[in-house]
Amino acid sequence: MHTPTIVVAADGTEPGRAAVLWAAAEAHRTNLPLTVVHVLDWDWSTSRYDFGGNRFETARRLAEGVAAAAAREAREAVPDITVDTEVVIGNPAAQIIIASEHAELLVLGHRGAGGFAGLRLGSVSQRVAVHTHSPVVVVRGRTGEPTGPIAVGVDDSPHADHVLETAFTAARRQGTGLVAVRSYLPVYLGRLPVTEVRTPDQDEAERAKVIEQLAPWRTKYTDVPVEILISHDSAAAVLTGVSHGAQLVIVGSHGHGVITGTLLGSTGLQLLHHADCPVLIVRRPTRREQRRQPTAESPL
Repeated sequence: MHTPTIVVAADGTEPGRAAVLWAAAEAHRTNLPLTVVHVLDWDWSTSRYDFGGNRFETARRLAEGVAAAAAREAREAVPDITVDTEVVIGNPAAQIIIASEHAELLVLGHRGAGGFAGLRLGSVSQRVAVHTHSPVVVVRGRTGEPTGPIAVGVDDSPHADHVLETAFTAARRQGTGLVAVRSYLPVYLGRLPVTEVRTPDQDEAERAKVIEQLAPWRTKYTDVPVEILISHDSAAAVLTGVSHGAQLVIVGSHGHGVITGTLLGSTGLQLLHHADCPVLIVRRPTRREQRRQPTAESPL
């Protein structure tokens, strides 16, 4: 039996530090322990030339120092949380994915050590976000105290209610409102770009669908104010725009491929590259999780 925990990947970089601070605040909000994981990317194929064995021990001590420094910063930022550290050896993406197997939530920086400054999302973060076993937050965009509402993408997928429950729970916990974003392509046969088309009747029909979809959640979370935004633009474009005034963007994982539940849809990937605030990807719930009764203390 594993104790529920929030796992954050720490690598000593500034994006990694932002992830640690965000994860510490979330651990406080959810009353869950925090585990700081640092991966020692050690090449065993070259270690045979380390005749004295000193290089590995030096690298291990440095890795432990990175983890300890991140844990110390988390405790200083939020003194009343429980923080543990774990240093693992191997491929960073693979080891973080393994660490996510028993995590309630995985938190990553948007770019790790060795990343190029021009890249919006590091390769390790993208691989982990695509294949993680748990919900994942990629911390990016504005720094400082979170402000603004929480934005959530609303669609007709089978797991839409799971995403909405996550969003309403997060909004209540953080004492803010919710912006529910619905993107759709209107039926139009003219020559104007779709985004410039005015289709008030279709817009109202879509709004009515969203109102109906939100109704049970608004009844349950009466203290969470909700704004509905209907757009003809792509979901990624609208949510990216909304992210400039939001403290968190929440979307579901709707990828398609041979490995069910492991591929991330294009909206999520674009947000991980372009959003101006942290992005939460809500993984599809397993059958076991679907049977489990949700609790008010579930993270996000």
